Amino acid sequence: MLSRYFRILSVLIITILFASCSSDRDTPTPSEKLRASVDANWTEYKQVHHIPDNDILGAGIAVYLETPSGNYFASSGMVSDVNQNTRFRIASNTKTFTAAAIMLLHQQGKLDIDDKITALIPGKAIPYVPDTAQWAIWKKMDMTIWQLLSHTAGVYDVDNDDTLSTPCASPSYEGKNYALCVLAADPEHQFTPGELVGVLADTQLYFFNPGDVNYHYSDTGYSMLAEIIERVSEKTYDQFLMQNLVNPNGLTHTSVTMLGWDQTIPPPFNPGYVYAAGVMTDTTEDNMSLHIGEGNIISTPADIARWIRRLVRGEAGINSTGVALMKTPTAGALSQGKNYGLGISSLSGLGYGHTGANQGYLSLMMYDPVADVTTIVYFNIWDIANLLTDQFPLMVKAGLDARAAVGY
Repeated sequence: MLSRYFRILSVLIITILFASCSSDRDTPTPSEKLRASVDANWTEYKQVHHIPDNDILGAGIAVYLETPSGNYFASSGMVSDVNQNTRFRIASNTKTFTAAAIMLLHQQGKLDIDDKITALIPGKAIPYVPDTAQWAIWKKMDMTIWQLLSHTAGVYDVDNDDTLSTPCASPSYEGKNYALCVLAADPEHQFTPGELVGVLADTQLYFFNPGDVNYHYSDTGYSMLAEIIERVSEKTYDQFLMQNLVNPNGLTHTSVTMLGWDQTIPPPFNPGYVYAAGVMTDTTEDNMSLHIGEGNIISTPADIARWIRRLVRGEAGINSTGVALMKTPTAGALSQGKNYGLGISSLSGLGYGHTGANQGYLSLMMYDPVADVTTIVYFNIWDIANLLTDQFPLMVKAGLDARAAVGY
């Protein structure tokens, strides 16, 4: 009788254990939930942008999360070997490096962010920017370094905006985008910050007066900051970043591209595509000399996750006082509905960081110090007609969905 009892008990225990194991297998893991979330957002992207599967060619979306419970990577649509160490162009996420470089020099007493850009560099007999006709832009005497950092200087954006029709515009680019005109004639042209600023000196274009409570995003303003970094540090922009920010923070897969002919991405990399009028074009190779200081860094999801977490936590070389200034939105930005400080913005539910857009790549990197979660999202495709209206919001949504999928 006792033997029979033990046999029945054994069967019950085995049945319970089997049911438990079966239940565990039926419950998706955080990695599986993340993959499902990323797949769903990529499916939504293709539906919204009316892109047939046979037109994709390896384009898609990738998400990388670093959380207290573990790190997670998932992609959809991309080639199978893409991971958190695959390189891509991080575009305007570069601005966090430029801003950090300026703040580091400020911290070291080598510049003062409240100085006018025409003031003399501390300990030197030269001003922050050249005193030449090429740099004689609108209200230059009134601009501060702080205003350039915060996009409140009113500097016109040569990269993203046409030069319009003005009486003093050069005939070769009047009413057109200067950079596109130059690249059409010479794809390997070596741009310099001075050349881009020279377009503004030539045209006297500006968004608003420095000191106005206003905000307008300006790539050219950040190219001016790259020039200031070089003049203050007596190093090239890439040398200063590599020696003071990239290498000390262990960003082993990150590089700073400066030369017009250097248009490839070191392997392993993810190609970038532009989708326009039903045609998919590979735009991986690109002239980054146009984007010095504002968009010329190549990196990986893992590297930029490490960077933005360390930066926001005050561990990247910038002290807590400097980081607080970088994170705090300016009155000008808030007046335009933007949460932008000095090279760092914020997104509700994701934290502090930046976004980036360069032909073929759209990305965000955000660190949430409350939850200690870092979120990286990037597409390696642009639908050029709907980039800001549809694709950017979907990228933010993908980041929020990814966090929710893994329990954050």
